[in-house]
Amino acid sequence: MPVQNTDLDTTSILNSVRIENFFNLKDDITTEVIENVAIDAAILIGICAVVWLVTRWIAKVIMKSISGKTKTEFDDFLVQYNFFKWLANIVPALILEFQERTLFEDILDNNSIVYRLTDALIVVFITKVIIAFVNASREFLSKRPNLKDKPLYSYAQLTKIFIYFFAGILVFSILSEKSPVYFLSAMGAMTAVILLIFKDTILGFVASIQLSANDMVRIGDWISMPKFGADGDVIEINLTTIKVKNFDNTITTIPTYSFISDSFKNWRGMEESGGRRIKRAIHIKVGSIQFCNNDMLHKFSKINLISTYIQDKKHEIEAYNKTEQVDDSMLINGRKMTNIGVFRVYIEMFLANNSNINNSLTYMVRQLQPTENGLPIEIYAFSKVKEWKGFEQVVADLFDHILAAAPEFELDIFQNPSGSDFNQFIN
Repeated sequence: MPVQNTDLDTTSILNSVRIENFFNLKDDITTEVIENVAIDAAILIGICAVVWLVTRWIAKVIMKSISGKTKTEFDDFLVQYNFFKWLANIVPALILEFQERTLFEDILDNNSIVYRLTDALIVVFITKVIIAFVNASREFLSKRPNLKDKPLYSYAQLTKIFIYFFAGILVFSILSEKSPVYFLSAMGAMTAVILLIFKDTILGFVASIQLSANDMVRIGDWISMPKFGADGDVIEINLTTIKVKNFDNTITTIPTYSFISDSFKNWRGMEESGGRRIKRAIHIKVGSIQFCNNDMLHKFSKINLISTYIQDKKHEIEAYNKTEQVDDSMLINGRKMTNIGVFRVYIEMFLANNSNINNSLTYMVRQLQPTENGLPIEIYAFSKVKEWKGFEQVVADLFDHILAAAPEFELDIFQNPSGSDFNQFIN
């Protein structure tokens, strides 16, 4: 029985020693001192609580009301990101910092963990205030017309990483009572691990600098990146990712570094130029291509866009054939116009007189290599209308007219036979 009491007393003493060592309690502490400190501590905590409630109310109500009446949007973003709320948390923490050493001087040593925890808490609050300020600044600057297309999110993320890094070093330094240089030197030995952990961040940071320096991508650019299924507008450029809102309203997230390592198409050049390219072909049945006889030329001469061309070309060919003494009894002899050639000229004149086509840029009508689907006639031009819906309307109107005009030149548009074609052939 006496042995058990000795064990309990020993355990109690060891626990007491551990608590004293942890909090750095003084040895000569009396019950009266503890009671007085407890009363003063309760009063101090009450004061800090009241100050915290008042400052929080000022930050939440007063500052929100004031920011709503000012002309600038910066204070609105400060309220949105809780800048004033975190600032309000610092006030009671500072009161506690300035008063606790006087309050606990009779029971705690100067290097007590209690003081260090308070110092670390202040560092955390100040860090949150700075982070809120960075976020508000990022949002405010992103609204500026001259900065709207810059990768501000990347710069803000990088800034926050450095802030959190140095704040963490400072907190560990305070709690362990070691110099920040001690932890920074320890980081040197962990360089390989740090590079592995922050590989994507480092690659993204390097890529964002290259993208910004070379002006490769801006917010609002229309890009196409088939590898990632992206075809739409860039809505956000971060340190590690770029978000693209596709035309079907889906969001594609692409690693920033992929814009350096892989190829992509940026349509900004088209949007800033004088037109959007039209490059489309129709296929003509080869069997419908023929020389123009006099009846056909007489008919074509009544078409306003090519009447002058028909007359001039007719006189030119007649003069040549007369000089060369060509036998006109056969169409194949000498020079002759063809319906496909006149049709190409007609399309080109139609493009030249179309108000939606930019004639200052290249426009032409050309033949491509014949295929099993007929002879391709390609229209190459630039539309003045670059907006998607309007552009498609211009292209549709253009080819509606061309397809409808082809029979006037006794040309057939090729298409694969369907069921009705077979029924007509059988009947």
